[in-house]
Amino acid sequence: CVLVVALDFTKQDGTDLDKIVEWGQQYPYAFPQWFGPFFCFLNIHHPDYVKTILTSTEPKADFVYKFVEDWIGEGLLVSQGQKWFQHRRLLTPGFHYDVLKPYVKLMSDSAKTMLKKWERYANTNEPFELFEHVSLMTLDSILKCAFSYSSNCQTESGTNTYIKAVYDLSNLINLRIRTFPYHSDFIFYLSPHGYRYRKARRVAQSHTEEVIRKRKEALKKEKELKHIQAKRNLDFLDILLFARDEEQQGLSDEDIRAEVDTFMFEGHDTTASGISFTLYCLACHPEHQKLCRDEIIEALDGKDTMEWEDLSKIPYTTMCIKESLRLYPPVPGIFRRTTKPITFFDGRTLPEGLCYVGTFIYGIHRNPLVWENPEASQGLIAGDMCVTTGC
Repeated sequence: CVLVVALDFTKQDGTDLDKIVEWGQQYPYAFPQWFGPFFCFLNIHHPDYVKTILTSTEPKADFVYKFVEDWIGEGLLVSQGQKWFQHRRLLTPGFHYDVLKPYVKLMSDSAKTMLKKWERYANTNEPFELFEHVSLMTLDSILKCAFSYSSNCQTESGTNTYIKAVYDLSNLINLRIRTFPYHSDFIFYLSPHGYRYRKARRVAQSHTEEVIRKRKEALKKEKELKHIQAKRNLDFLDILLFARDEEQQGLSDEDIRAEVDTFMFEGHDTTASGISFTLYCLACHPEHQKLCRDEIIEALDGKDTMEWEDLSKIPYTTMCIKESLRLYPPVPGIFRRTTKPITFFDGRTLPEGLCYVGTFIYGIHRNPLVWENPEASQGLIAGDMCVTTGC
């Protein structure tokens, strides 16, 4: 057993994840992590243990999600049980290939805007924060795909109040999770950070509600999605507004706002993280960067925009992206709360209500029991074999 106290883990010196990986090498299946005398996590580091947890009916760890619920509501990220299943079923059509295909061009347009900005930096050799640019690009893409909303956030990020509110909320939620006294609503909302959070939340929610109101007004005469699709490409908001269950019951305005805000919160920052770390990995391996570049140029065949059909023509680039996601997963962990005893595959048992269970994705991806050489680029090695053998 390893005892990890909060002071070891909350110094915010950038070594938190590395520390947990180090402890996971000593205890490669799981270990408890204590925050004070009463609050405990079981950090899981092995896929066989994870399987036991994820195939159970244990609820989500409410303490983690309570920090975002008053902004994003009970969307898919926060909701549980029957409500989660109902929303998941209603939202599934929004991720059908026919709906997703037109998004590729929208995302390409956003990427081109970002690359034009980078050309100016390339001409001056001026350094810049890459993640900030990628994050604005992913936010721009999601706004177009979810709302059909052209925000110009990549060029006017400092003047758009909604964009600023979304950024403030994301940063303040992260700060609150990592600052133990801020776990108390009383302390947080009395603090300057809590004041900024409430102000940003009002701006973000008001904007979403206004967009939903205007779209409902515009769609009053439309009865079916296929009639809209004949005129223009569907977006996520269209799917939400027309979603119906077996009893022809749709989502309430509150549910629609929750799902839109959830999509925004979950989507832009995590996607930006995945893209940024992929670029970082390719910069560290220029030989693989060249192979990806050559493959993409060949797939484009003279075009300047990637299309849906081109995605299947870049297997080596896809492997590099997946390997970057293994090494640097945008979401390092997910959490459940124990309500009954749990027995793992090796006979070890977790008592009822003892602690929260954390599936530490970042640690699993670096577990030497799972990966022979976890720090090596497994996907790139496989890619080399494909290049050599023509697989």
